Amino acid sequence: MKMDLDFSLPAPEESAHRRYLGLETLDPFLLNQIQTKILIIEIFSMYCPICQREAADVNKMFELIQKNPNFKNQVRLIGIGAGNSAYEVNFFKETYQIEFPLFSDTKFVIHKKIGEVGTPYFIGLKPDKKQGLEIFYSQSGEIVDPEKFIEMLVKASGLKL
Repeated sequence: MKMDLDFSLPAPEESAHRRYLGLETLDPFLLNQIQTKILIIEIFSMYCPICQREAADVNKMFELIQKNPNFKNQVRLIGIGAGNSAYEVNFFKETYQIEFPLFSDTKFVIHKKIGEVGTPYFIGLKPDKKQGLEIFYSQSGEIVDPEKFIEMLVKASGLKL
């Protein structure tokens, strides 16, 4: 599947989220500006029952990344709400106590660029000198076991963290 990752996101309003992503300004940013060795993107929808059920596992995955000294500063996680307004994304964030940055894609612009994938959908990216970012993982569906999912992603990236 061909994915167009050439899109910008608005800088998060929360300064902690800007720090987490390595952003110094409030300007919109490209994915390759995120300071990380591995970027995990979850494409979700507030209306997706699997995404709702999966939220606890994704939160656990974020927590495991933050607790692991080898991953904490080298693996980043963001969510993009396909067809969700800022209000809907914020509702999802508050309802499921999401601590990592979430972004709205109200008009499905990003969703179309990445191939109109189903939700939830996970994309693993790593920096690439030629392409900017290389997709090393792309999968629809649940993560099931957060710890095994992180281990699998890191292994699939080929990076030594």
